[in-house]
Amino acid sequence: MTRLLRGYPYALAGSACLGLAGANAARTHNAVVVALAVVAACGAAATGDVVARVVLLAVALGLGGWWWGSARLDAVDASALAPHVGESDVALLEVTGPARRGGFSLRVPAKALRFGTMTVHEPVLLELPLGRSPPQGARLELRGRLREPRGPAHGFDERTWLRRHGVHVVVKSETWRIVGHRGGLGGYADRVNRWLAGSIALGVGGERRAVLEGIVLGEDQDLSDGLRTSFRSSGLYHLLAVSGQNVALIAGGVLALAWLLGVPRWLGELGALAGIGSYVLAVGAQPSVIRAGIAGALGSLAWLSARQPDRWHFLLVGALILLAWSPYNLFDAGFQLSFAAVAAIFLAVGRVRRTMEGYPVPRALTDVVSVSLACGVATAPLLWLQFGRIPVYSVPANALAAPVVAPLLGLGLVTAIVAPVSTAAASVLAGVNGWLAAYLAACARLVGGLPGATVSSGRGLAVLIAVMAAAALVLSAARLREGR
Repeated sequence: MTRLLRGYPYALAGSACLGLAGANAARTHNAVVVALAVVAACGAAATGDVVARVVLLAVALGLGGWWWGSARLDAVDASALAPHVGESDVALLEVTGPARRGGFSLRVPAKALRFGTMTVHEPVLLELPLGRSPPQGARLELRGRLREPRGPAHGFDERTWLRRHGVHVVVKSETWRIVGHRGGLGGYADRVNRWLAGSIALGVGGERRAVLEGIVLGEDQDLSDGLRTSFRSSGLYHLLAVSGQNVALIAGGVLALAWLLGVPRWLGELGALAGIGSYVLAVGAQPSVIRAGIAGALGSLAWLSARQPDRWHFLLVGALILLAWSPYNLFDAGFQLSFAAVAAIFLAVGRVRRTMEGYPVPRALTDVVSVSLACGVATAPLLWLQFGRIPVYSVPANALAAPVVAPLLGLGLVTAIVAPVSTAAASVLAGVNGWLAAYLAACARLVGGLPGATVSSGRGLAVLIAVMAAAALVLSAARLREGR
């Protein structure tokens, strides 16, 4: 009974997540489902049996999640522009993210506000000729032609990938002009993004700047194709995605500043909440960013409300919010890899660390190897399913990169804070950080260029699994001998 009482919040959140995710398999618009959910909730309120109450609440949340997930999928699939594919007209678009340079065009995430005489509010993909890219947050007036995204016949199934992000049409245009900038919360996010992008690498250019922007802002569009491939092949590509470490440094930095200034802790926690929210808005709403932001915000709220923080609770709430917004997030590679890696850290890192105890390995290196190994094993099947390849040397690569990752990120954020006060001091800090970025790029190239750095065939996958199984057996045997 005690175990049930401790675990019921996880069971309830898990039931809601299962219902939301289940909408991807089958949608329901039946009022009977809602009625059953209400009946189950009323039954839970009326019963005095604890087990029956938890079961009925779980059923109610599962059914409610199924109905809500179905409604959200219908909303994401709805498009006012799709019936007008093939038409050309004057359009007003708002740029919502950084442009990506392809081989023949620029691809810019945007939101359509008007097309011809129609007033719309719909995400689109803007396709422009190679050249100058429009800044994030700009409102563009252009003459665009609507086309469908490319299907699986062209290799990558762009149509399905974009549909899961609520994008149903591509707007192709040859020219554009800026007629304004977005305001409100989006405008605030643009200003924070511009401040960070213009400050973290002050006076640093080229490849080093691109790496700094990738680590701090999660933007890799300025990396060369070769270096981007090296990051993927080495198993270091996760460093270019905003994660919990970024959010933890933001919150810790705000709290440290509050302590230095003698500000009360509760005010520092409110500042941490504001800092986390601003950072998440600035870097964009990818699933991994949202998950990390929710976890950080719940940590501050737990302190403010004098509640014991619960990492599994934080993880489940993040999944619940992301799936409630769009059950399609379940198929997003960032969602899958982020949650799998965090769950592996919770479940496996301690076991791996205990297995390595007694060996002549420094504690810091043990921690890096434990985390890298747990995350690598947990995410390997997802990497294979999503991208058809697995980095083999991710553990040594992360061990090489670990000494500079946290300093690089922390120094980048300090540089952004110092820049408005002293550009000279910010340039010095950015210069130092540039060398850390150069070291990180060298690690990616070194490990990513080793023979057999990635597995991309069935035979290679079988060999990798056999090697990992043999290593696990050797470690287990060694621990058994020591236990005797």
